[in-house]
Amino acid sequence: MKVLGVDPGLTRCGVGVVDGVAGRPLTMIGVGVVRTPADAEIAHRLVEIERGIDAWLDEYRPDCVAVERVFSQHNVRTVMGTAQASAVAMLCAARRGLPVALHTPSEVKAAVTGSGRADKAQVGAMVTRLLRLDAPPKPADAADALALAICHIWRAPAVNRLQQAQAAARRAAPASVPAAGLRRAAPQKGTR
Repeated sequence: MKVLGVDPGLTRCGVGVVDGVAGRPLTMIGVGVVRTPADAEIAHRLVEIERGIDAWLDEYRPDCVAVERVFSQHNVRTVMGTAQASAVAMLCAARRGLPVALHTPSEVKAAVTGSGRADKAQVGAMVTRLLRLDAPPKPADAADALALAICHIWRAPAVNRLQQAQAAARRAAPASVPAAGLRRAAPQKGTR
C-alpha cells in the first residue's frame, strides 16, 4: 500500500509518501513540504496548497491519503489555518476517488514511537530509523507527514477488520420494526 501522509499547515504543509504493508520494512518514496508565503491572502495560499498536493498525487499515485486530524488548540487562528489546509488535502484526495484516513497527533506519535506524548525530535528519530534514512527529514512537518503515512499503513489492517466486523454484525442483526407499527396482541381465550 502506498500512502501519502499530509501534515496540514498554511505556511508549511508536510507531505510524504511511504510504501509497504504492516509487519514488513517500509520504504520512503518521497518527502517534502508545500510552502506558502505568510503575507499572502488565505484564499491564494489554499490554492497553492491544492496545487502542491495535486502535484504530489499526480507524481506518486498513492492508494490512499492520511491526514492529521485537527484538534483543538488554544490558538484559534492556528487551528483555522490547519483545518483549512486539512480540508484542501481531503478535497484533493476525494476528487480522485482516494480513501482518506484521519489520525490524531497522539495516535500517530503512539504508533511510531510507542508514546502519544513524544516530541517532534523523537518522532523524527523514529521515522528515520523505521524508514532506514541517513538523517531525519527536515523540516519537522515533513517527518510528521511520513509518520502519518507509517501510522496509517500499520493501523489500516486492524481498522479494516473492525469495519468489516461491524458491517457483518449490522447485516446479521434482525431488521428492527418501528415502534409506531407495533401493536400489543390481545390475550387469546383459554391461554390464561
